[in-house]
Amino acid sequence: MEPGEKLWGTCNLWRGASPLQTEVEALLWAMQCILRYNKLVMVFETDCSDVVRMVSNPEEWQAFAVLLEEIDRCKRRFTSFTLTHIPRTSDTKADKLA
Repeated sequence: MEPGEKLWGTCNLWRGASPLQTEVEALLWAMQCILRYNKLVMVFETDCSDVVRMVSNPEEWQAFAVLLEEIDRCKRRFTSFTLTHIPRTSDTKADKLA
């Protein structure tokens, strides 16, 4: 790590340029971790509806093309992959972690 660089979050992600980029990077990190444990049937949930739209229609989000391509590569390794939106008010696990 270079002097002055900071790692953020429990997964040591670099601080993203935007909250949306950070959400996408967190999903990618979670997918990679799950795949390392050879869990190939997975349901991911997020309270960020834009992330669900991005993964569903990556061609509409060219600014995130590199990250979305990596998510697609990971996604293809799952035998069953689901990403669903849950309302922020229903995301009690994230509230407890925060």
